[in-house]
Amino acid sequence: MQARPETLALRRQLIGSSCKLFFPEEPVKIVRAKGQYIYDEHGREYLDCINNVSHVGHCHPDVVKAAHEQNQLLNTNSRYLHDNLVDYAKRLSKTLPEKLCTFYFLNSGSEANDLALRLARQYTKHKDVIVLDHAYHGHLTSLIDISPYKFRSLEGQKEWVHVAPLPDTYRGMYREDHKDSVLAYANEVKKIIEQAQKKGRKIAAFFIESLPSVGGQIIPPEGYFQMIAEHIHKAGGVFVADEIQVGFGRVGKCFWAFQLQGEDFVPDIVTMGKPMGNGHPIACVATTKEIAEAFADTGVEYFNTFGGNPVSCAIGLAVLDVIEKEHLQAHATQVGNFLMELLNQQKVKHPIIGDVRGVGLFIGVDLIKDQEKRTPATKEAEYLITRLKREYILLSTDGPGRNVLKFKPPLCFTMDNAKLVVDKMDEILTDMEREKICEPVGNHH
Repeated sequence: MQARPETLALRRQLIGSSCKLFFPEEPVKIVRAKGQYIYDEHGREYLDCINNVSHVGHCHPDVVKAAHEQNQLLNTNSRYLHDNLVDYAKRLSKTLPEKLCTFYFLNSGSEANDLALRLARQYTKHKDVIVLDHAYHGHLTSLIDISPYKFRSLEGQKEWVHVAPLPDTYRGMYREDHKDSVLAYANEVKKIIEQAQKKGRKIAAFFIESLPSVGGQIIPPEGYFQMIAEHIHKAGGVFVADEIQVGFGRVGKCFWAFQLQGEDFVPDIVTMGKPMGNGHPIACVATTKEIAEAFADTGVEYFNTFGGNPVSCAIGLAVLDVIEKEHLQAHATQVGNFLMELLNQQKVKHPIIGDVRGVGLFIGVDLIKDQEKRTPATKEAEYLITRLKREYILLSTDGPGRNVLKFKPPLCFTMDNAKLVVDKMDEILTDMEREKICEPVGNHH
């Protein structure tokens, strides 16, 4: 095995520099992983608090076995009949509302969102899309166009894209003290639709991450999706719930994050990816019969070379089995609640912690410089995660101000792991206060 400096030199020489490393100053070289732990070339163990792709734990033996066994038998495209494809679709359909009963399998979340966009446009015969500010829906050209997180730094906003404010009740337009923030945020979308229609534009879809992640680990207020869906449907558009980061039981009490909005809410299209294959590239679009039929009416076949291959489906089935067998949803709730409780205790102690929000094992800790203005503590957040890395804990930041610590670990993350991370955070924040690295002004709570 090459020494880390050699690997780094080769990477710099051969790999596009826009493919970034975590901790570019001192990147970690990892050689294996198990559960919620990853190991570097010296065998040092790191606690992984951010890998939501290794959903049921890195290299889960049941998932590895399913892949290996199917790999030995057959791996080909979905133009042949195979039980794995239909068995997997059937299992997924049991987790979703009844009307979402048609499935397309693909290889990545970006492919899924790209297909969702095509489905929406074909079904509605409209073109325009409404997205939330700071949203990220993938890296294909079509999705950069609907991802303010990316397009603001690139070619800017296309005329067919409309950006609605993020329903963030901590640092958004309407905050926790607003008498009806849900209605206020929904009205912003209604206004956007009305303005677009005045210009003769027609809305095809509203895209939303069920819990906006890049936007700063945001938990949309309950009832928001229902109100939006009403406005979108009235405009002849469809509601797309992007579950790529947060689906498959991460939120604990529900299997899908959109279900947090209540049983009366059903999106028209759901996209899924990342955790679906526990590290294997697999993604899916679930939609209604009507939307699927409108797509088929073009007479153009939808064929995806690797989508729904027997190996991917065997892996997908194994992941669902593990979630059930190991009661990972209940576990996510239990550990998530415990972690939130510990973080809230830290919030009382450390004024730099402005907000703790989350559900299940999807949690954000908003670091601020000032209680009144809620100014993002960007540098402090970066300092904190760099210090945590030296303690062999991997955590990262997100949000427009890159000041929100994001917890989205493999679902096997334990109470002990939670306690360890928060204890270390406490030590580091205490040091930072002592060394005057963080000095929030303004009064505390």
